[in-house]
Amino acid sequence: MKNPAYIFDLDGTLVDTAPDLLAATNITLRSAGRAEIGTTTFRHMVGFGAPSLIEQAFAATGEPVTDEALPALLDTFLAHYRANIAVASRPFANVESTLAQLKKNGAALAVLTNKPHDLAELLLHQLDLMRFFGTVFGAGARSYKKPDPRLYHDAIAALGAGDRPSLMIGDSVTDVATARAARVKVILVSYGYTPEPAHALGADAVTDDFAEIPELARRLGLGL
Repeated sequence: MKNPAYIFDLDGTLVDTAPDLLAATNITLRSAGRAEIGTTTFRHMVGFGAPSLIEQAFAATGEPVTDEALPALLDTFLAHYRANIAVASRPFANVESTLAQLKKNGAALAVLTNKPHDLAELLLHQLDLMRFFGTVFGAGARSYKKPDPRLYHDAIAALGAGDRPSLMIGDSVTDVATARAARVKVILVSYGYTPEPAHALGADAVTDDFAEIPELARRLGLGL
């Protein structure tokens, strides 16, 4: 068996992006005269793309955002976030060492995220994580996004890993749905941003520690 291809979600799986996303969200809320939201409420809003994040934040602080107002609010959010994308965001524990070991062992690695594509690449570059990945697919890279299985298969094709076993690593129901649609196994991390417990989302395995992912892949019959 060849070394597998690992397809990773980004926010809540590889990187704790909540602090910088929260700062950009609260600036956007303040620009519209809304109250700020706190960390606990916010963490469950992440992972569905920037428009959804703004819609959820406005629904939590008053009247829902209108379709007419959303584009300008999105511009405010993205301008601040792009300029401050890695101020407080950091890789989760054991991410860098595990990615380095996987790459050393010959695994193919990719990122598959609903974060805007340019911001996903910017974040990975600023945190010096891009060196681990053969390809990155974010929102806007294609006309479709997770959980559409075409994006997963596009990532596999871009890696040149069509002859390898592969699996999805994420933190949310979207990642599980992506894996199921692509007919591959999925491992969830328990520390991510999902509003529901990771153990309740139907993954093939769940871990509290990113370093356990290679061993879990082996137990699922995918790793070497």
